[in-house]
Amino acid sequence: MNPRIDAHHHLWDLAVRPQDWISGPEMAAIDRDFLIEEFESLAAANGVHASVLVQTVCVPAETPEFLAIAERSPLIQAVVGWVDLESPDVVDRLAELSALPGGRYLRGIRHQVQSEADPDWLLRPAVQRGLQAVGRAGLQFDLVLRPDQLGMAARAVRRLPDVGFVLDHAGKPPIASGELTRWHTDLAELGTAPNLRCKLSGLMTEAAWDSWTIGDLRPVVERLLASFGPDRLMIGSDWPVSTLAGDYARIWTASEELISGLSGAERAAVGWQTAAAAYRIPVVY
Repeated sequence: MNPRIDAHHHLWDLAVRPQDWISGPEMAAIDRDFLIEEFESLAAANGVHASVLVQTVCVPAETPEFLAIAERSPLIQAVVGWVDLESPDVVDRLAELSALPGGRYLRGIRHQVQSEADPDWLLRPAVQRGLQAVGRAGLQFDLVLRPDQLGMAARAVRRLPDVGFVLDHAGKPPIASGELTRWHTDLAELGTAPNLRCKLSGLMTEAAWDSWTIGDLRPVVERLLASFGPDRLMIGSDWPVSTLAGDYARIWTASEELISGLSGAERAAVGWQTAAAAYRIPVVY
């Protein structure tokens, strides 16, 4: 069996770091602690050999906490953290994070661009300077976006060809509504940027949580394969957010079924090689 890398998951301890975005009865299932011990057990049961732990909130304290977890967990081989991209001392902040215990696992930065009202947020001069600093530090920048922000992202990615970008959750295609025309168009434009990879993650929670089928997801995955190819796609569970739409095992089973028509080499690319290349993860199997 090929190794598996879970290229996108989260952890949180609500007593340490409140998750203010978890609200309303529909989110009750994830309104609890999700700790490394639970994730390690699930990963072992599902053949996951390494993982990428991704930030959840835009506060400075979370990233050092995640780096410390990576330092003591052999499963977590990369951390995508957060810094204030618009801060004039962003270079220093990145250096400080890298010098912390577990700092060697810092492989990317993310900001909740999906929460920014400015339609040109990624194009702000200060943000562009911050993104350049991320690239010079040898880190990826994860893009978590609303579908209407994909056009902005395409312009930002083209302006910074020396920065590596990763599109989280395939740009959140509106699968449940079926209104995919604009997503198709903007995704195709994004796919032309060679410095952008894409995560095959979070699709189940963009579909109808309690009734999605492989048939709902397959046209989206086919579009992603056409736009990026297997060498720029990677699987991420988006656990525990994904538990709103299915348990950890089901996410992996569905993901494998969606790429079952690919060759062995192509499945290996999506299953672990793209993530290993993007986040500099050594895979031993």
